Amino acid sequence: MSQEEDDGRYDAPPLPPVVILAVVGLLCGFATIALVWLSERSCERFRDTTNCGALGLPLLVLIVAITMVLGGLALSRLAMPNPRVVAFLGVAFMLIVVLAFLTENLSSPWTLAVVPVLTAITFLVANLVARLLERADA
Repeated sequence: MSQEEDDGRYDAPPLPPVVILAVVGLLCGFATIALVWLSERSCERFRDTTNCGALGLPLLVLIVAITMVLGGLALSRLAMPNPRVVAFLGVAFMLIVVLAFLTENLSSPWTLAVVPVLTAITFLVANLVARLLERADA
């Protein structure tokens, strides 16, 4: 690796990749919850309701994109293989599960614990899928 490629990349701590993936997944889950909460508070302030109306879907897409980018950056800085693919799949899998099974319970306080743990699990699954895709390409 050249010096230019090495700049901006941190050596991975002496932790197993599974722990790194789970921690980054947890952080992405908390980031998602925080961004959703901030968007609801913004809609409440400007529209006097937590329902964002027509802005809801674009805000959700923006939140998902930001979370994917943050996850990819964190994984790449920690020298994990396939960081962007893992972040994309991890957040996408989490979103699929939330929309399929947890939509009715999103206002519950349990969401603060369930979504980050779910995101950590989906990051682990995404890593497995990325490794399988990499082997299929070889």
